[in-house]
Amino acid sequence: MVNRRTFLGGALAGCAAAQPRRRVLALIGDRYHNPDYIRVGLNKVFDGMNLDVDYTIHYDELTAAKLKAYQLFLCLRDGMIWPDGYLGPDAYTAYAAGLENRSDFPEGKPAQWLKEEQAVALKEFVMAGNGFYSLHNNSHVSLSSKTYRDVQGGAYIGHPPLRPFQVRAVNAHPITQGLKPFITNDEQHYVDYDKDPKHIILEAENIDGLTFAKHGTKSIAGWAYDYGKGRVVFTSIGHTIHALWAGEHTKMQRRAIQWLLKDI
Repeated sequence: MVNRRTFLGGALAGCAAAQPRRRVLALIGDRYHNPDYIRVGLNKVFDGMNLDVDYTIHYDELTAAKLKAYQLFLCLRDGMIWPDGYLGPDAYTAYAAGLENRSDFPEGKPAQWLKEEQAVALKEFVMAGNGFYSLHNNSHVSLSSKTYRDVQGGAYIGHPPLRPFQVRAVNAHPITQGLKPFITNDEQHYVDYDKDPKHIILEAENIDGLTFAKHGTKSIAGWAYDYGKGRVVFTSIGHTIHALWAGEHTKMQRRAIQWLLKDI
């Protein structure tokens, strides 16, 4: 466990003893996403929500036994690990060709960290009545497991470089109530969505007319649905702290957490 932060809203302090505080397990960070910016970004989202949040970078902590202590599992990381190491956090490693000790740092091939029993543990966790908040590149994990994808609701396709795009609500939902369209400079993730279209809550569009591959200017940017007795939310924004802290986005993330915990 890399960090533990406890949040207590002042107005709720008096009733904390009467109502057990709920707990969130947040699995964050990967080669391309530094866990520090994610933790700092999410701290602002969770601030004052009367929740205990445990941050971890250890993907092996996604187990049925571990999840028993929590009511919400949040994940912002992809499905890759690099057992043989890598040269840097970026995807462009040509600079390494000039290193004197280049041979000491082989560019290993990625492997998948998710085991099927972990996907099953998540499924059972949500079906029992808990929440799962999947953010940004976590849709990539769905490429590792049909079970995980069934819970999460879709799978990663790809994304263009960082560039501005607009995000707006589609289909009325408590999470997006009052949400105003906003512009963010982020990776516009394109995903395959597997569930009923009525559960889509967000759409992203490059209003400058820029496309990605054969997928056009628009992409599905979020969805929310009941899964068994629990709930699932996916939102695709989150490659930078600037994007996590976009004013309307922060409000929406807080409402997503409230909805997942059945407070709204």
